[in-house]
Amino acid sequence: MYKIVEAGILAGNIWRMVVEAPRVAKRCLPGQFVIVKQEEHSERIPLTICDYDREKGTITIVFQPVGASTWKFARMKEGDAFMDFTGPLGVPSDLCTDPIEEVRRKKILFVAGGVGTAPVYPQAKWLHEHGIECDVIIGAKTKDLVILENEMREVANTYVTTDDGSYGRSGMVTKCIEDLVQEGHVYDHCVAIGPMIMMKFCALTTKKLGIPTVVSMNPIMVDGTGMCGACRLLVGGEVKFACVDGPEFDGHLVDFDAAMKRASLYKTQEGMAFLEAQEGDTHHGGCGQCGGE
Repeated sequence: MYKIVEAGILAGNIWRMVVEAPRVAKRCLPGQFVIVKQEEHSERIPLTICDYDREKGTITIVFQPVGASTWKFARMKEGDAFMDFTGPLGVPSDLCTDPIEEVRRKKILFVAGGVGTAPVYPQAKWLHEHGIECDVIIGAKTKDLVILENEMREVANTYVTTDDGSYGRSGMVTKCIEDLVQEGHVYDHCVAIGPMIMMKFCALTTKKLGIPTVVSMNPIMVDGTGMCGACRLLVGGEVKFACVDGPEFDGHLVDFDAAMKRASLYKTQEGMAFLEAQEGDTHHGGCGQCGGE
């Protein structure tokens, strides 16, 4: 069992939990995720790692209840425990695995949309711990939905923008990207994490500006081990699976329109049958990187 040592609301309907999982905390890197299951027959939920403390043996997760399982998660409290907390899964961020001197030469921009701020934070924190500066744009619909602002300001140059202009800059994250470039900021690497539609338009914006961009396709993951095929997507015309090949990919090569259409079809039995007939042998992935707890 994996004990919850902290639980509470970050903002609106966005929850934060700190969970005792020492083996995950010992091995994880920014960009990876965990599979969380409340009870023996509960649904398996993939959640990106928001933070970790190797000494305390804890992992921080952030989630927004969107279904029955995450709704039940939100009703758990300090002292309760998850039955399964499996990880780390997925491929770590390139920024944490590439030669450090190569990373130091990059001028890095992170674009975090909504709950996507959670997986951006450990990457920015990792860079800060290694003496590397970066800029972070936090985007939210309104002031009340901005999360992790104080934590982010401690590790990065942070710009907040809200769609309605109720806090920080006014407008969507794509406008903020363009504004920062016009103000003289120079970037040669961007990481965008958030809703699919946000990442699509971030990638379109950075492509226009000539900024190589990485996106995280964790929003489309279901099983998390490559077995269900839900996170199948096309990257540069090649079939990939977000959970075992990613979750991070070249944002200028991801076919977002196909991924969003596929995600909507995958919600129904009829849609899944259609996709299986259409995609043949590439419909399902294979269990490639399940090693963890």
